Amino acid sequence: MDRARPTVRLRQAVLVAPELEPAASALQRGLGLGEPYHDDGVAEFGLTNAVFAIGDCFLEVIAPAQPGTAAGRYLERAGTGGYMLIFDLEDLDGARDRAEQLGIRVVWRIDLPDISGTHLHPADIGGAIVSLDRSRPYGSWRWGGPAWTGRVGTAAPGRLTGVTVAVADPAAVAERWGEVLGVAPGGPDARSLELDNASVIFVPADDPRGEGLVEVALARDGAEAEASAGAQASGCPVIGKLVFTVADD
Repeated sequence: MDRARPTVRLRQAVLVAPELEPAASALQRGLGLGEPYHDDGVAEFGLTNAVFAIGDCFLEVIAPAQPGTAAGRYLERAGTGGYMLIFDLEDLDGARDRAEQLGIRVVWRIDLPDISGTHLHPADIGGAIVSLDRSRPYGSWRWGGPAWTGRVGTAAPGRLTGVTVAVADPAAVAERWGEVLGVAPGGPDARSLELDNASVIFVPADDPRGEGLVEVALARDGAEAEASAGAQASGCPVIGKLVFTVADD
């Protein structure tokens, strides 16, 4: 990890399902999470959601609440699974500038006193929707609800430790994400990004429908995920093509 560069952290992984329930309850039960926050603001995108805090990181499940949404089109194309990754960047302005220089389209942008966000078009950056955010003060997280707006809240113990994204050309997408985030690719064949709190690993997709976020890794401070309906033999819940791995912190 390059300590000379500005801080880049993975703060939130977003999943998409046709209906919020039973997906949210299965995730809560399977991973031993607390009560979720439901953000009325996602109605702007025609969605409903549930946001679960894990340490100072978050898992969100979204579902279409009306026809014609981007999330609904994604479900038709790829099915239930991973949808978006949200990063908390110390140098957000630099990342926004780099994305613009690369010709990456912005599909949504907001600047509030306590947080800024920028959603990048998945067709331009590859693999998934990438959101470039900056929390103020650092560690707060408006998207986690009132307990996290302008301050640091409390949550179930644990943290996000990594994600795996399937794409047609892992090395090329790793380079593009790395250029935007300001993180040099590394690992075997330069297919991974080591952030300040997590790893982003890119792997080959079996087919175009298989592209996207396919695995989320968590540490749970000695806790184990409970087996739940639809769980694999490992006891980690699966939502569509998305797999969770849970390890001791």
